[in-house]
Formats: sequence, structure tokens, C-alpha cells
Amino acid sequence: MKRIAVLVGLALFVFLGLAQAPAMGSPAGSAPGSAPGSAPGAAARVAAEFNVRDYGATGNGSTNDTAAVNKAITAANAAGGATVRFPSGSYKSANSIHLKSNVTLQLDSGATLTGSSADTYDAAESNPYDGYQDFGHSHFHDAMIWGDRLTNIGFTGSGTIDGGGNLITGNPKAGEADKIVSLTRCNGLTLSGITLRRGGHFAALINGCSNVTSDRLTIDTASDRDGWNIISTTNAVITHADIAANDDALVFKSDYALGAKLPNGHVVVQDSHLSARCCNALMFGSETCGDFTDYRFQAITITGADKSGLGMVSMDGADISDVHYRDITMTGVRSPIMQKIGTRKRCGNSPGVGHIRDITYDDITATGASSAFSPTLWGESGGNHIDGVTFRNVNITVPGGSGTTAVTVPSNNPTDYNPNSIGTRPAYGWYLHNADHITFTDSSVRFAANDGRPAVLANTGSTVTFDHFTAQRGTNSPYDLGFQSLTGYCVTNSANTTGGALRVNATGSTTGCAPPSAARYEAEDGSYSAGGTVDTDHTGYSGTGFVNSANADGAYVQWTVNAAQAGTADITLGYANGTTADRPMDLTVNGATVPAGTSFGGTGSWNTWHTAVVAVPLRAGANTIRATATTAAGCPNLDYLDGPV
Repeated sequence: MKRIAVLVGLALFVFLGLAQAPAMGSPAGSAPGSAPGSAPGAAARVAAEFNVRDYGATGNGSTNDTAAVNKAITAANAAGGATVRFPSGSYKSANSIHLKSNVTLQLDSGATLTGSSADTYDAAESNPYDGYQDFGHSHFHDAMIWGDRLTNIGFTGSGTIDGGGNLITGNPKAGEADKIVSLTRCNGLTLSGITLRRGGHFAALINGCSNVTSDRLTIDTASDRDGWNIISTTNAVITHADIAANDDALVFKSDYALGAKLPNGHVVVQDSHLSARCCNALMFGSETCGDFTDYRFQAITITGADKSGLGMVSMDGADISDVHYRDITMTGVRSPIMQKIGTRKRCGNSPGVGHIRDITYDDITATGASSAFSPTLWGESGGNHIDGVTFRNVNITVPGGSGTTAVTVPSNNPTDYNPNSIGTRPAYGWYLHNADHITFTDSSVRFAANDGRPAVLANTGSTVTFDHFTAQRGTNSPYDLGFQSLTGYCVTNSANTTGGALRVNATGSTTGCAPPSAARYEAEDGSYSAGGTVDTDHTGYSGTGFVNSANADGAYVQWTVNAAQAGTADITLGYANGTTADRPMDLTVNGATVPAGTSFGGTGSWNTWHTAVVAVPLRAGANTIRATATTAAGCPNLDYLDGPV
């Protein structure tokens, strides 16, 4: 898996040698923050902080403090850059705050910046490209805080920016605002620690930005609309976010509001919680003009989404590729996983039809909330199939409860991105249409209530593989897996939930089980550290047993793996971890450590086996690969290593 290095944290600058004159907005004869009786400007020469109260802000909750805030921002920018600090208090902002380069707004604990109902915010600017996207995406000045073409800016601290119920969720009139934070063409943004509440249409909207860092950001727009729209943005790391939205929670888009198709990608989101009352929790689109590539989503909990939990659509010609989801738990999501290619083409420069390719889902658990919107991959015809999607240890439980239905292709509105743009799926589990090179490994689909539809139906595509796949069988379902006009389907080592063989129905389709692409090396045939044993007391293992290592830091299992040629190759480790705690291991190949350790989280029980795939450098011939525990809990139970033939 590619490693990406993204983002530099933003630094606060200390500027020496400021002019002797008082800073802008200071009381005559004193500088902001100077001690009583000190020489004018003495503190300013060494200060990297500008307190809004020194510029006239009252923090009393009723006085309009916007002018004072803008004066402090101007002074900090003129000083070369600094922090504008909001000490504890309630600051009212009845006008738009104009952020400037090299300025960070710091809201201390107990500090709240609140919007106003006075309708005196900046008017929406004109935009010759506003016909290509919704009004809220096309205009940026109608916001509590906005800036364009800024560098090294930030929002930090532990305070709150609250629209106060005064921001507009639809199209604002003159003087009304529909966003808290609105930033375009920025480079170097930190958005960490603070809370954004009641943001109107958007709590935060950024477009055309790069180098974004966010840690421990909280957004609560569950009574309004979107959480954070990240549009045409590259190089972002978002960690420990907690976003509760009414519309979309965290969404990646690319529109034509800035008059060009712009790139997107090199993004990491991890250790976060998302929820979306009406709409999508973690989403690509619907605005999809520019291409998207290199996204990593890991350790994310989603609690509710009335559309998609993990949604991905290409509606306006974008290519979406190299996107990877890992360790994600979803509950109460209407459509757990959805990919769709559409033909809306709402973008400048004569867009064509987009593509979705090279997507992986690992260690995903989901509980669906609608029997109609089964997890779906829907490609377009011709050369616009969805291509190259891999599911490993993806386990989905859907509501079920439907009777037997016709197994025909459902209706589709190609210009609509919502899950309900496709009619009720003819499978209770996975529905695949115009999809190629799709692989399910160590995965399952189940229902909460008996369902008469097949578990899986794949229509018009090629090379669809189910290996170690488990499907629950409905009492009246005609079969378990259905293939229609499909070239090269393969079902191996798979069963229903009671252990019986899956019933396969193939119409106009051909089988295509390829020869093994990996050589298996059983753990019990390798070597292992002192205290380890070969056990057979848990079911489902490969070979003659598995290795149960000593519960010790440094415990290991080692294999000798043969490779036909030198190069980077994927190896797959089969393991079980019946605890709820991760049992991480370091991998060494021929004595050299693979750069990053690998996570081996809980698998639910010691009888449940998962896989972890790691890219490693191999030399031609024999290679020594060792997996070594890095905690006192030792290794997970290790079953096998699959390597290249």
C-alpha cells in the first residue's frame, strides 16, 4: 500500500523588532498585551499573540465584536503573522470576519464566538460559474469567517464558534450567512481542537486548498446541514474528528466554482466518529469534476446515515482511484456501502463519464437500516464499469424482511446520485451492475429478518470472485449467488451460515476460477519463539493447526518464502484475535523492518479468522519473513502466510 507523507503542521511565528508605534487598534500610548507603565510597543516587539479584548472586543455576548476582531487580525497580519486570541467570554459577530494570511484564531476554553440575526454579513459575491453547482458551493463571502488566497492560517484552542441558529440552511438573502468558515485557495490550514456548531448550510467549506491539518475537531450541525465540505483539496490529515451533521458529515467534492477542474487527493482520515441524520456520513460527491486519488480512511465509527455510510459517486466526469477503507464500524446506515457512476456531467470543460477503480475495504462491519438499499456497485455501460474493488473481512447485516422478487435489473436515474436513484435491489445483500474485477474474501452478508431475495446478484461484468464468503439463506430465496451475463465468476471455500454449500445460479455467464496466485505457508510449518505452541482447539484454521505464541513482547513466527522474482509483493497473514485489544506486530523481511507496524485487531472470537495484507520487498529466491509482537499480549493466533508464487 502506498505510503503518503502529508502535511506539515502549521507553526506560530514569533516576530521580533516590531515598530515602536502602537499596534493598530491599540489604546493610545500602549501596545496590546503590554504591562501597565511599560514603554509603548515594548511588549509588541516580542509578542506573538494579539488579544481581541485589547482591540475593543467586550466578550459580553451582546455587543458586536466583529470590528475589534478584524482589527486584531489586521494587526497580527501586519506584524508578519501571529495568534489572535479569544479569552473566555461570549463574543458576538454580526458582520463577516476577514481572515488574513499567517493568522491563527485561538479560542480559549470558555470562549464562544456567536453569529447574529442582524442580517449584516457580507453579501454573496458574483460568480460566473455558479450554474455548475448549488448556490452554497458557488459563493464564499456570505459567511461568518471567510478568506481567499491565504497561507498559514488556523483555528485552534478549545472554544466554540456557534452560528447560534442564525445562519441560513438554504440560499441566503443579502446580509444573511450560510457558513461559519469559508476558505478558498488556501495553503496551510490548521483546524483543530475547536467546536463548530449550528453552521447553517456548512459548518466549514474549503475549496482549492492544500496542506490541511485537523486534530480533535468537533462539529455539531445536526440541527442544520453539512459538517465539513472538503472541495478540490490536496494533502490533508484529519484525526480524532467528531462530526454530527444533519446533511453530509464529512464529504469530499470537486466542483467548478473556481472556474476550473482541480485535483483532489493525498488525504488521511483516521480515529474519527461521524453521523448524518438525513444523508451521507463519509462521502465522495456528488460534485465530482476533478479527479480524486490516494485516500486512506482508518479506524472510523459511523453511527447513523439516512443515505450512505461509505458513499462514492462519480457524477460529473471524475476518475476516483486508490481509495482505501480499513477498520470501520457502521450502525444504522441506510445504505452501508454504495458506489455509482452517473452521467449528470454538471461541470465545465465538456466532462465525459467518470471512472471508479482500485478501491479496497478491509475490516468493515456494518448494520444496514433499509431493505431496499442493499450495498451496491453500479457502473455505467461501455468503458465506464467500476473496476478493481476488493473486500476483505467485510461483514454486513441488513434488515431483510422482503419477499421473493424478480431478479431483473432495477430502474436507475443516471443523473441522480442518491441511493434511491436505483430501484429496490433484487438482492438483499450485494448488488453489482457493470462491475469488473471484484473480489470478496473472508466476508459475509446476513439479514435481521428472513428475506426471499438472493444474497448476491451480479449483472453484466467480469471477473467476480467470492473466496471464504458466507451468506445467510432466506427461506424462500431461489438461490444464494446469482450471476447474469457475467464473464469469469468464481466461488471457492464459501458456505451459507449453517455450513452448507452456496447455491449458485448463472445465466449467460461463464466460470473463471484462476489458478492460485499465491503460495501458502502454514504457520505450524515455520519456526516460532520459545513458549509458542501449535494448537488445534479453535475451528476454521488452515492446514494442521495454528501457532499460539507466548504472551510476550518479542514473540514471533517466522517463515521462509520463495519468490520467483525480486520486487514488492503483497503477503497475506491469516490470524485470529479473540480479544477486543489490538495485537500489533512488526514485520521484518530478510532482517529489514517493513517501515510501519501492522494492526491485528479483534476478530470477534478465536474461531473467527481474518486476513491482513502487507506489501513487502522480496528478493528472488528464498526470503525470511518474521512477524514479531510489539506488546506484552504477544501475537494473535497465526494460521498461515500467503506469498507470491
